[in-house]
Amino acid sequence: MFFVRTATERDLAKVSALLGETAHAAYNAQYGAAKIDEMTAKWHSVAALKANLQRKNGEFLVADDGKVIGGMGFASMSESLHETAVLHQLYVLPQFQRQGIARDIFAELETCFPYAGTMRVEVEENNAKAIGFYEAHGFVRAGAGAGTWGIPTIAMEKPLD
Repeated sequence: MFFVRTATERDLAKVSALLGETAHAAYNAQYGAAKIDEMTAKWHSVAALKANLQRKNGEFLVADDGKVIGGMGFASMSESLHETAVLHQLYVLPQFQRQGIARDIFAELETCFPYAGTMRVEVEENNAKAIGFYEAHGFVRAGAGAGTWGIPTIAMEKPLD
């Protein structure tokens, strides 16, 4: 049984490993291990995660069963979009997917931004599992995403109550 809690600095090495494993499982076949290594070295390093952990107006959560961190989520208020929280990361280790962990993390994250009217996420355009998850949780497609690293993304948004 996993419980969702606020991440601490002690969690960051495990979270970095989780992100690397999950990204490779999801994207190696399409983009190659070298590109995923490059992305994870920048976005999923302990240093990058520490900056997220310390980010003002951000919320960094992990799903922990006392032995393993099975999932993580990070969201923050947008610096450029009015009253919008941005879901930057929501990942679950492959062996724990489809057990409600992402749902539980997301349920907590969407309550953390009382001044946000909208939550926004960018999803790789061919990641049908992620798109299906977000649609099942009230997101709708809102156009093309920024597509960093040459990977096309779609933006999705959800009104927050």
